[in-house]
Amino acid sequence: MKGISYSRYGGPEVLEYGDVRDPKVGPDSVLVKVRAAAVNPVDWKCREGHLDGVLDTVFPVIPGWDVSGVVVQPGVAVTEFTVGDEVVGYVREDFLSRGTFAEYVAAPVRTLARKPRNVSFEEAAGLPLAGLTAYQSLVKVLEVKRGETVLVHAAAGGVGSIAVQIAARLGARVIGTASEHNHDFVRGLGGEPVVHGGGLAERVRGLAPEGVDAALDTIGGDTLRISANLLAPEGRLVSIADPEVLSYGGRYHFVRPDAADLRKLSELVEQGAVAVHVSETLPLERAADAHRMNQEGRTRGKIVVTVDWEAETETEV
Repeated sequence: MKGISYSRYGGPEVLEYGDVRDPKVGPDSVLVKVRAAAVNPVDWKCREGHLDGVLDTVFPVIPGWDVSGVVVQPGVAVTEFTVGDEVVGYVREDFLSRGTFAEYVAAPVRTLARKPRNVSFEEAAGLPLAGLTAYQSLVKVLEVKRGETVLVHAAAGGVGSIAVQIAARLGARVIGTASEHNHDFVRGLGGEPVVHGGGLAERVRGLAPEGVDAALDTIGGDTLRISANLLAPEGRLVSIADPEVLSYGGRYHFVRPDAADLRKLSELVEQGAVAVHVSETLPLERAADAHRMNQEGRTRGKIVVTVDWEAETETEV
């Protein structure tokens, strides 16, 4: 099959489009014909070797953990899905090798849920990792409750934009940091935008003089320190970017594949409570450009790559 791969750590230039190994379908996996796959910051961090200390790497690596597509072959023990089912998945294993930036991926059923029926494959591809990160951080770690005030950083980004919507759905008041040109976007999600950067603490204090009940840090460093200082006396803090959060009495969260959580997210999308904003859509062959844009860190919502099955002869693996 065709796909993207890299045989050494490095910049976007190490990504190559061409023939890659066909996936093997295990007994509790399904073969998914990929329609779209989203780019996440963790993808280029893996590509550059930043996760080498925690994840074994088997070169060549097919990058990507997010996917939307169609089941074409269930494993022999699979009862959850059948041929033709449209699915979304956060297809992460505990090593780097078999990703979603290819024509097909073998996905364990524990990583999958049915695709929301009311959105495109491109929008659906942007849901799993960012959505699960936001959902697990807010619901399972911070345990956000109705009437609380929640601070969400990078509120116009992939994780942040979904977090704002979920927190609002939970009945919380949401303050979201974002560049000024994204403020209307954040308001449309249900948040109160504030400019990130110098004077951030004072701006948030102006909106929440008693402090915030919960904060979701997606940036780390100084942003994490500021967030800790903005908490109300019993406030809770989680970071998805900086383990130093532990020193502030908070929690570090690395998103986990969870089929039940993903099903809940799909339901929220179908109910209109959560929307995925796709800012750029590129063909699979341009995955390197997609990585470059994501790494620049100025994207509103998600960047997605697609497999154009209409332009090819469809040959199953």
